[in-house]
Amino acid sequence: MMKNLTIKISLFLNYFIFAILLNSVGIVILKSLENYKVDEVQASALEWFKDLPIALVSFIIASFLPRIGYKKAILTGLLISMIACVIMYYGNSFWSAKFLFAAIGASFALIKVSVYSVIGLVTNSAKEHNSLMSSIEGVFMIGIALAYFLFPAFNDANDPDAWLRVYWLLSGLALISFLFLYVTKFDEGEEIPGINLKDDVRQMIMLCVKLSVIVFVCSAFLFVMVEQGIMTWLPTFYNRVLELPSNVSIMMSSIFALSLAAGRIGAGVLSKYISWFYILISCILIAMLMVIFILPKTIDVETGVIESIFDIPILGFAFPMIGIFIAPIYPLLNSAVLSSLPKKMHSPMTGLIVIFSALGGTTGSTLIGWLFKNTGAQKAFYYTLIPMVLLSISLWVLKRITTTHAN
Repeated sequence: MMKNLTIKISLFLNYFIFAILLNSVGIVILKSLENYKVDEVQASALEWFKDLPIALVSFIIASFLPRIGYKKAILTGLLISMIACVIMYYGNSFWSAKFLFAAIGASFALIKVSVYSVIGLVTNSAKEHNSLMSSIEGVFMIGIALAYFLFPAFNDANDPDAWLRVYWLLSGLALISFLFLYVTKFDEGEEIPGINLKDDVRQMIMLCVKLSVIVFVCSAFLFVMVEQGIMTWLPTFYNRVLELPSNVSIMMSSIFALSLAAGRIGAGVLSKYISWFYILISCILIAMLMVIFILPKTIDVETGVIESIFDIPILGFAFPMIGIFIAPIYPLLNSAVLSSLPKKMHSPMTGLIVIFSALGGTTGSTLIGWLFKNTGAQKAFYYTLIPMVLLSISLWVLKRITTTHAN
């Protein structure tokens, strides 16, 4: 339907913009180390300022967001983000960076809970839900990849503040998305979790005691811990270990984001023919093998004079390709749990997804930042093997639970 098409375009556009804003944190961490003279642990605080508001706002609003209205929530998030981008430009300090990510985090909580809930409204089957979810998450990764080219495009070796001009562009994109959504009309549905606000919250809490939900949110936590830890610190890894220029380090990180996009879009196709469990277990195993065998070779690769991304040896591109294999985990897990619930429970369930994803992202990024400082950039990423092993165990448990319920 044409009506649903405009809604879907709006969802893609909003997610695309927030992909750039949210996942520029690794770039801003690198800039903070260079321009604001903070250390690695201090810089990693930007993850806390981004993810804690996501978790807090999601917890507060997720259960009764249907009463507020998804469209109003998304418009509010876009407006907050526009203002935050302007403040970052004029503030030009580590404190304004903290404010920026706190505002973006709070806004993204409104956006993500709304988008995930609206997916349930505009799809009519589990396969359709999985396809749209994977596509939207794939576009999210493309937005992340663009960020790694967009920010360097504004860099100027003679002006350390030139990169801040990108925030005028981002503010303009948010304004375009705001106006597009404002004129888009759609039926938000009339289903709400409970009979009043108190009952809405009770319904969300009741989800927390289900064993399958507990195992699921643990899986989401562990996955985002791995993904965000790598994504946030990859620019610094290339800068410190391979001694690449800042611009090239940032661009190289786009390989990881593009591989995530390819993995998520590909997962939407594979999941039509292969069980989600076998896809994910295979992907985790390959990702672990890449950390064990490919990462050391990346660290030992010899580089000459690097002036652009094309001067890097082919082996230098290998490790970011791990994104292809960790990418399918998140959308397949989310779609599986959401499509199995009544549509009125999508908002509170999404709230739980967002909360534990945010906490996982913060934990992963902070731990990798601590490891970068205390064990060295060469060794830090090896520790991602621990959450990968735990994730494979939690997926096996989740598979047993869902099989038992199905039987």
